[in-house]
Amino acid sequence: MSQNPRPWLRLRRGLEHDYRIAKVRNDIFADPRTGHEHPRLLIDTPDWVNVIALTPEDQLVLVRQFRFGTCQSTLEIPGGLVDAGEDPAVAAARELEEETGYVASRVVALGDVNPNPALQGNRCYSFLALDCVKHHGGRPDEGEDLLVELHPHADVPRLILEGHITHAMVVVAFFLERLRAEAAR
Repeated sequence: MSQNPRPWLRLRRGLEHDYRIAKVRNDIFADPRTGHEHPRLLIDTPDWVNVIALTPEDQLVLVRQFRFGTCQSTLEIPGGLVDAGEDPAVAAARELEEETGYVASRVVALGDVNPNPALQGNRCYSFLALDCVKHHGGRPDEGEDLLVELHPHADVPRLILEGHITHAMVVVAFFLERLRAEAAR
């Protein structure tokens, strides 16, 4: 049986900088082996949701949007932040409708992961939204500029392998979907 490494004791919290969707600070931790102090950058952000949305015709509802980190447009599944106290499944349905105008008849949890435990403590929840039907043109948040695209569900491996879908959390959602499908067989 393996043992866990000893936890690092937080000695001091650093000055927090609030950027609306994330709070950044540099905390000081003590190395449990030596007691030496080490600064560690932490990013506090709400939990996230990702939604693999499928129409009754087995079409994926995807969004294309500009991402500031890479300064490029990316092809992704709908997703966003979970509001404080909000159930992630409710957030998934809300984000799907806001970003695309599609509404699902059923939302199924696929699983959740830590996006980057080295820097962040939040979770990313992935969902499968079934029998999605377009109800309106979408209501993106202020600062969002989205284009909705439909792609055959069967094209997911190609879209990932050819580099059309590159967002790591989106790839994780498709991986969780594949694992759930294989486990159900």
